[in-house]
Amino acid sequence: MLIDWPYPRIIAHRGAGKLAPENTLAAMKLGHQLGQQMVEFDVKLSADDLPVLMHDASLDRTTNGSGPLRQLTWEQLRGLDAGRWHAERFAGEPIPRLDETLHYLQSQGMLANVEIKPSPGLETHSGGLIARACESLWVNQNVDLLLSSFSEPALHAAKIAAPQLPRALLMDRLFPDWLARCRRLDCIAVDWNERVVNPALVRDAHDCGLRVLVYTVNDVNRAQQLIAWGVDSVITDAVDRLKP
Repeated sequence: MLIDWPYPRIIAHRGAGKLAPENTLAAMKLGHQLGQQMVEFDVKLSADDLPVLMHDASLDRTTNGSGPLRQLTWEQLRGLDAGRWHAERFAGEPIPRLDETLHYLQSQGMLANVEIKPSPGLETHSGGLIARACESLWVNQNVDLLLSSFSEPALHAAKIAAPQLPRALLMDRLFPDWLARCRRLDCIAVDWNERVVNPALVRDAHDCGLRVLVYTVNDVNRAQQLIAWGVDSVITDAVDRLKP
């Protein structure tokens, strides 16, 4: 039996992560300005175990820092520029902490999909710590935040640490045992790469009690097709063209 799905059809990928520097408060604010109701973003741990928003293990692509994020403390990370790489007008935009990001979303009545993105070798540690942080920060809200990860050990640790927070398993391909993987983690949803999804697969997931998310869909016609197939939520960079 399918559980209620309180999340919008459209979820903004990394905030407005193509129109603003991804995984920054600037991206979250632009997503809100464009009418988005829910954002997806990536969370990793600093050297001193502070949850911060970052996709890559390395700082090189999206900041003026270099090397692994995990090697720097928050005091070292907080001074980095995470905006100039995207556009000059975002110069000085900092790496945000998880707590300030969730505080902003709550202040705007927005929802969150927190993707646990462990640095190499930190799957279990990251899953448990980030889930506990989400549990303590996302309080007195009408709708739970959604935890997701490609890492099954991270999601398992999240399940133990904060069992009441809903979980979705991310998959970049169609594993023959996709259902068993989701059930082991007590997931409420499966989050597939949009390239593997077809109408029968969506029906199968629903018949087994799982909701279906897909990523990353930037073509309006494709998004409409997926929703017509019954996909519950589409994660997109096209936040200015696809609205909830």
